[in-house]
Amino acid sequence: MGTRGDMYPLGTTEDCNNHVLCPANAKCVNNTHCTCLDGYQSHGNCFFTDTTEICDDINECLGLSPPGCGLNAKCINMAGSYYCTCIDGYEPSSGKANFTNVRWDTCKDIDECQGPSPADCGPHAQCTNVPGNYSCSCIHGYEPSSGKANFTHASENTCQDIDECQGPSPADCGPHANCTNVPGSYYCTCIDDYESSSGKVNFTHASENTCQGELSPGPHLLRPPLAHTNAHIDECQRNTTISLTSAPLFPSLQVPSMNSSAEFERIKETCRNFSLQGKWSGRSSSFSSFFNSTLEILMSTCGDGSAALSLENVTLRFNALLNSTSLWDGGDKRDVGSAVTVLLQSVELAALATALRSPGWTTQNVTTESMAIQTRLITGNCSHQSKDFTLTAHEEMMDMDCDTVTGAATQAGLGAAAFISYSTLNSIINATLPSEGNLPAGGKLEKSHLNSRVVSGAIGDGRPINLSRPANFTLSHRQVKKEEEEALCVYWKVVAESGSWSPDGCTTVHINSTHTNCSCDHLSSFAILMAPTTVTESDPLTIITYVGLTLSLPCLFLAILTFLLCRSIRNISTSLHLQLCLCLFLADLLFLIPVTPTGSRVACAVIAGLLHYLFLACFSWMLLEGLHLFLTVRNLKVMNYTSASRFKKRFMYPFGYGFPALVVAISAAVNPKGYGTSKQCWLSQDRGFHWSFLGPVCAIILINITFFAQTLWILRNKLSSLNADVSTLKNHRLLTFKAIAQLFILGCTWSLGLLQIGPAATVMAYLFTIVNSLQGAFIFLVHCLLNRQVREEYRRWIKGF
Repeated sequence: MGTRGDMYPLGTTEDCNNHVLCPANAKCVNNTHCTCLDGYQSHGNCFFTDTTEICDDINECLGLSPPGCGLNAKCINMAGSYYCTCIDGYEPSSGKANFTNVRWDTCKDIDECQGPSPADCGPHAQCTNVPGNYSCSCIHGYEPSSGKANFTHASENTCQDIDECQGPSPADCGPHANCTNVPGSYYCTCIDDYESSSGKVNFTHASENTCQGELSPGPHLLRPPLAHTNAHIDECQRNTTISLTSAPLFPSLQVPSMNSSAEFERIKETCRNFSLQGKWSGRSSSFSSFFNSTLEILMSTCGDGSAALSLENVTLRFNALLNSTSLWDGGDKRDVGSAVTVLLQSVELAALATALRSPGWTTQNVTTESMAIQTRLITGNCSHQSKDFTLTAHEEMMDMDCDTVTGAATQAGLGAAAFISYSTLNSIINATLPSEGNLPAGGKLEKSHLNSRVVSGAIGDGRPINLSRPANFTLSHRQVKKEEEEALCVYWKVVAESGSWSPDGCTTVHINSTHTNCSCDHLSSFAILMAPTTVTESDPLTIITYVGLTLSLPCLFLAILTFLLCRSIRNISTSLHLQLCLCLFLADLLFLIPVTPTGSRVACAVIAGLLHYLFLACFSWMLLEGLHLFLTVRNLKVMNYTSASRFKKRFMYPFGYGFPALVVAISAAVNPKGYGTSKQCWLSQDRGFHWSFLGPVCAIILINITFFAQTLWILRNKLSSLNADVSTLKNHRLLTFKAIAQLFILGCTWSLGLLQIGPAATVMAYLFTIVNSLQGAFIFLVHCLLNRQVREEYRRWIKGF
């Protein structure tokens, strides 16, 4: 900061013209006397001539009027001056480390979680910034190994998976169900000979599902098993790890003397055909060099079969090739896509060949910097107790069926399986192949990104086959999945001499924030894509909805004014119509308010709750409309029905507004987080929460359909007994039209929403959207425009204007 008095260096003396000698830290004034420099003070007078006077440093930080350094800053005293500096966890807004002008310099919090050097919380942990500091905590489904809920560095703690199936409070899957732990979560499945009552294969609590009834004799349900999570290989280790297991996969049924030469000959033929492919000609020199190097490794592995093969040696050679090639840096997109395809297929073939040529090793594991491989050799028949096995590489797992592996071989009871996980290939694909290069145009995949390692699975001789039972893959997310993202299981599909991701044949079985479980009916190379759940394109159904509601809102507003101002038609019917129109108008208006779930979760939850209440209130008044219509038509045979009218007046308001309030209150108390999802401001489908709306609606629709059928039957009998001159053709047409229109008014058309299944789902979806978005227009048409008294009132109003 320097000193105050640059002409008089600190710690020196000054000689005035009259030979007055000033002490250190003092200066001469008017050549007659001395005074202390700024930042120093004397013990006597301000001006002096005594050379024995001492000028001491003023500690500005501890004086009577200390300088204000502002919040989150501290004062540091120095010889003749002072300066301010921010405390730990804060940084100056001006960028200057030291300052004295707090008017322009303030200390702002350092976001240790998002800065250029973010805090290292380790895997499966999240960083939370707090003023002046930060803390790490394990994400959902994981717990700290040290027992500390919060920590500040990965070296202090590790987040380990919580085994929800075996913990102190194990998951309640209910009777006849098994609990399966997966990284960060768990799921329940029904045991053999029992089936799910809800139809869901996987569930997480007994309240969601029950396993009931023994299945009839015959093939049982095939459920994809998930591997255990305790056999992960540490992904952070940089050195090669080799683990060879000579124990047989199925000890009681192993046939050690079985010869694998026939299977190896099939692998050799596949390798030979792969090397003779001419589609790679005419490429760049970098791709040609990569292809020749890959082919050299592959052909040395699939040689004459006499040389001993080492999975370690093969893996190290592919690892060196993957790290040394210059093709990944600025290479042509087509060449990079082709190189990825060549590498994936070559490693699969080499791994299978090594497994078949190492009959002494049932299981082999190799982990290097860029990839991990595990192979399994099956030499024996598959027993019922050992039908499924798991291959693990890094944190990824592949579950296979023993019969599927042996079925892909020509020799009974012999088969090989390989599982490969690549550490760096996902970053190479993301960096060199943007969305237009490795994803099909249009839809969700075009805007997605890779969020897992790339893995490969292969059996037999490496040729593509359709599996008799799907293979299951559990892949870990490189970044924690966000709520607004959707995880998609995809495989690397060879297209136009290159490759792209495709979801064909793969389905998502289970998803949590850190892992995704996929089920695929074929073997290839797989990964997880994260796609945005929001749809930016204009959905035709969305357009129809907004157009229909835009037409219905003014119709409902005119109907409300009509029922309020037209005194000649005031009765119980118009009171019911008025309340229905008010609720429907508010519900439709609120539905059009553009509130996104990601904008404000609280506002989205409030809107979801209000929509729940208003739409239930609409159906409550529709039920009262149906009841009133039925009683009115039934009482055509009775002269006195005042008791029924009093009954309706007394109970219709408490029921119309009280019943939906009771349902919403109970629903919010049972599951307050069920309002608002990551996709829309409506009811969540978790734990069947959406049935708090669908249940009452289905019941009201069934009751109203019954009322409507009874009403038509009574009217038919009544009209047939009237004079033929009264029942003219015109009256019949009008009554028929009003009867059909009454179906729309009573909400019976909402049943179309329950028929959106099967081949006619699309047609039903469009019918449901068109009819129900125009419900307000139907109410205005039937109860206003087709009502003679209302038309006369309209004429009087128009003449008055």
